[in-house]
Amino acid sequence: VDNQVFVATPSPARDTSAGYQAWGHSSVVSPWGKLVATTEHAPAIVYADVDLAETTKIRAQIPVGFQKRDDLYEVKWRS
Repeated sequence: VDNQVFVATPSPARDTSAGYQAWGHSSVVSPWGKLVATTEHAPAIVYADVDLAETTKIRAQIPVGFQKRDDLYEVKWRS
């Protein structure tokens, strides 16, 4: 939500015989944190319609890019 972007969260399908137990449930989440699309434990493909205009609307409602406080800190690049 803080980054105000759509997020795709891929996950391996669950394999109970593997050493690592993946959760599955690959998903796409909106900038508001709303679940747009998801899968279950089995192998699958996530399909989702992503409306980039929604991102623009959300960024106007919560203008985190304009709330930067340069008077409190300074970013310096190290080489």
